[in-house]
Amino acid sequence: MNVVVIIVIAVVLLGLILSSSTFRLVQQYERGVVLRFGRLLPAVREPGLRVIVPLADRMRKVSIQTVVLDIPSQGTITRDNVTIGVDAVVYFRVDDPVRAVINVENYVQATSQVAQTSLRSVIGRSDLDTLLSDRARINAELRDVIDAPTEEWGIVVERVEIKDISLPESMRRSMSRQAEAERDRRARVIAADGELQASGKLSQAAGTMSDTPGALQLRLLQTVTDVAAEKNSTLVMPFPVELLRFFEKATGGQVGGQAAAQTPASDEAGQVERAHRNGAVAPVEALPDVAVPASADVPEPAAIPEPVDLPEAPVFTTDGRADPR
Repeated sequence: MNVVVIIVIAVVLLGLILSSSTFRLVQQYERGVVLRFGRLLPAVREPGLRVIVPLADRMRKVSIQTVVLDIPSQGTITRDNVTIGVDAVVYFRVDDPVRAVINVENYVQATSQVAQTSLRSVIGRSDLDTLLSDRARINAELRDVIDAPTEEWGIVVERVEIKDISLPESMRRSMSRQAEAERDRRARVIAADGELQASGKLSQAAGTMSDTPGALQLRLLQTVTDVAAEKNSTLVMPFPVELLRFFEKATGGQVGGQAAAQTPASDEAGQVERAHRNGAVAPVEALPDVAVPASADVPEPAAIPEPVDLPEAPVFTTDGRADPR
């Protein structure tokens, strides 16, 4: 009786072991690749409860979900010789589980290494301005470069994105100065454009006022009204230029006569100056005699006083007594 119980228990345990080796559960996001005695079976196990031959078959599950692979920062040199650090992220998935298991040992690590080397290669062929301005083209080129070798491993690269570009501090300062200069240039161009438009409008306004003389007077009165509205104690009245021209025309004859009267004297002075410059001796008129009155009193020079002899200073000896000399 005891022997029968032991046999039954052994059979049950053996059945459990065989059932655990025979039945395999494949998840919805997985695919099963079966190797029988080391040879690949062509059929890929779909999701569900699958049966394999115990001790003969070995099934490896492969996930077909999209894998997010983070590429660490890679220090590289661009085509214009700028040292930068670039990090990126790669999105890929397994499209053919058989090739992912057979053709490569670890497809995740292999894809990571290919992504790092491809990132350095693409950055080395590009300029810094292209990396900063045309990020979409760099991402597309990087995706094509990574997808070429991984296609043999049954992997499809869905997307590649450059996350960050680390620039040297000196390059950042240079770029900030360049951006500031560009903003100053745009501001000056906009201000010059505004001045050009304003000058055109002012020219049109001046033409309209010249056609209508009363418009200038109305504008003057409006300006006075605007100034007076500020409650200022001082009122500045503009003086019309036409009035100055009127006075200039009225006094034009007199100014011309005075200029004609002064012309001979200025010509004579010019001839004398030219004669001096050329080395000629100009005629010198005789100076008139100046009569000195006889009764003019001329003061006599003051008498110089006689020198006075001063007494000699006494000489003292070492004992404190004065020298009799």
